[in-house]
Amino acid sequence: MTNPWKAIYPACQPRLPSALWQRLTEETDDPSRFPARLRAATEAGIPPFLADLAVLEWARHAAREAAAVVAPVRSLALNPTLQLVESGWQGLAALTGRDSASPAPQPGGERLLVWWAPNDGMVRCRPATDEDLLVLKLVVEGIDPQAAAAEGGVPVGAVDQALRRAVARGLLLAPPSRLRRDESMFPLAGVGEEFLVAEVFTLQWHITQACDLHCKHCYDRSSRPPVSLAQGLKILDDLRDFCLVRQVLGQVSFSGGNPLLHPDFFALYRAATERGCNTAILGNPASRHEIERLVAIQPPVFFQVSLEGLPAHNDFIRGAGHFERVLAFLDLLKEFGIYTMVMLTLTRDNLGQVLPLAELLRGKVDLFTFNRLAMVGEGAQLLSVRPEEYRDFLADYLAAATQNSSLGLKDNLFNLLRHQEGLPLFGGCTGYGCGAAFNFLSVLSDGETHACRKFPSPIGNLHEERLATLYDAAAASRYRAGSQACRGCAIRPVCGGCLAVAYGFGLEVTAQRDPYCFLPPGG
Repeated sequence: MTNPWKAIYPACQPRLPSALWQRLTEETDDPSRFPARLRAATEAGIPPFLADLAVLEWARHAAREAAAVVAPVRSLALNPTLQLVESGWQGLAALTGRDSASPAPQPGGERLLVWWAPNDGMVRCRPATDEDLLVLKLVVEGIDPQAAAAEGGVPVGAVDQALRRAVARGLLLAPPSRLRRDESMFPLAGVGEEFLVAEVFTLQWHITQACDLHCKHCYDRSSRPPVSLAQGLKILDDLRDFCLVRQVLGQVSFSGGNPLLHPDFFALYRAATERGCNTAILGNPASRHEIERLVAIQPPVFFQVSLEGLPAHNDFIRGAGHFERVLAFLDLLKEFGIYTMVMLTLTRDNLGQVLPLAELLRGKVDLFTFNRLAMVGEGAQLLSVRPEEYRDFLADYLAAATQNSSLGLKDNLFNLLRHQEGLPLFGGCTGYGCGAAFNFLSVLSDGETHACRKFPSPIGNLHEERLATLYDAAAASRYRAGSQACRGCAIRPVCGGCLAVAYGFGLEVTAQRDPYCFLPPGG
């Protein structure tokens, strides 16, 4: 009969002579007492660290057995399978892995964490770090992160990020995101559950109207004062509170105008990082010095710039010399290791330039994609792509994307084509189809808040009301629900068309569907 103890103590068993292993296990009636039996043993051939290794292996077994008790939580909590093992030897954790060439343990105290990780179902074991012990203390003793940050002299975002890292490793359990689609309006008929729940909430923050360009399709050239530093800090505190309650990671995408022209840009950028937010830039080419300052605070998750076609057309839209400045700037961003994105606004005039431009950008940009023109503001003076031509363009783009990894999919209507062809669906414009007032909001420099920046979709003013109030209000819910015409569509959670495009065509965005949709009614 196979000795069942081998499954519990797989690292100990080969380190004992077979006869001794057989006798010791037969003499011990309870597997949990095997470490104590080893500690008391006087027989020759037992490595001095073996009793501690057995304690560690029993802890791994106990964690595996306790996995069944892991259940959803309503607030941040310890993983119930987590154990802290005190060892008199260093290097024991390596012996529990698959590397038979691990060096022999050395005398010296070490604290080891053992737990079952819910994200992958594996039992983990590693030496506890100071950060591990800190976050465990915070949760066990119910210490507020603000208080811990003040005592440690660090920004509260540093504590928030440490807690998130512990959740990602499985040491802590966090409640699920509370940003969830209403399934009565977003049926799961043709998509997966992951497209209903957002893990990140983005504030697209237009901190200034100041801009060093005057593009011919600009959505808004209105005169608005830049956000003040005091107002900005208040918004960032509000964003942190919102994200903590909704159990999501906050991201601030700084925009404008050109956000770097704001006199307090770097102070606002630093403040966002100090509150634990991811940061991104939607702007224009910047200087080396500005990028150095940016990276010294926190590298952005991406820096997005725009091109509107091949050089002549782009410079007609955005100004002489702009195309070459962008190409040089992309090289600068790559030098700093920053993820680069180029966005194009698709019009009738540049439709035929998109794929040639993508070839020029091959290897120069991490992601190139486009938004369809929203005929809003000065963009109303340009011509939209003819709807009857759009399906063929999407097909050509998808084919090109198989050969050019820089070509990204953003427009929701790619999913129409993929659905018709039986291809896997993707998340659409924001990862959740149209994410207006769902996983992002746009805030203008005077606090005016919109469901989407590309068309007038006001839901209130963030200088006057809390973010949670605006998010939960009827106006935001109206945009979040999207068009009633899309309700019966099988791929609604990853599509919903583009509300801004529909608005530009004079349609009622909550009742009529995107004029470019080529699926029959009901999907």
